[in-house]
Amino acid sequence: MLEIACFEITSAETALASVADRIEFCANHNLGGTTPDFYEFLHLKRNYKKPVYVMIRPKGGPFFYSDEEFLQMKNSIIAFREGGADGFVFGILDAHNEIDEAKNAELIELAAGIPCTFHRAFDRTSDLESSIKTLIKLGFHSVLTSGGKPTAMEGREKLKSLVDEYSHLINILIGGGVRSENISELKAFTGARYFHSSAIMKYDTFADDGEIKRLKQGAE
Repeated sequence: MLEIACFEITSAETALASVADRIEFCANHNLGGTTPDFYEFLHLKRNYKKPVYVMIRPKGGPFFYSDEEFLQMKNSIIAFREGGADGFVFGILDAHNEIDEAKNAELIELAAGIPCTFHRAFDRTSDLESSIKTLIKLGFHSVLTSGGKPTAMEGREKLKSLVDEYSHLINILIGGGVRSENISELKAFTGARYFHSSAIMKYDTFADDGEIKRLKQGAE
């Protein structure tokens, strides 16, 4: 399964028209992804059949949110849920960079059965084994991770361990520098079946159709 992270509508349309299995739709590449524009999302849902997962993140930076920001996240989930979102991507940590169980549980409840992915805030936590058990208990469908390292290639040993131990309970979605030139190696080494990439070529701004096709070929 290949998910393409799309930070604006041009990339989203490229990925949805290409061979990607689904997209993660967000805004602000420079901030690592924030909640996208609702009307752009509606345009994608009206014009394409493939699943659109929506990032729910009111700001860049740390994954610890004020009460006002948390209210924004709740309202966003309700709006995008009503608009037909196929999945949600979010992750709330506490002030100590550990998973905030209560707040994440509240968002999962609001998602009302729509699959939820815990994003790479997971890699900020101190103990990935303990954290993934918490995500499983909370009911997350997937976790996006580079194995606690800056890139998936650097974190591949940990990714293999997570796939071996937990992939029957939660989808391990490998992201972080995943490109066509390394996806086959990552798949062979980790045994993973789920991959996440922006498919943006070096010195470019938008997802590249050729790179998406090469990624998909490498993941198969």
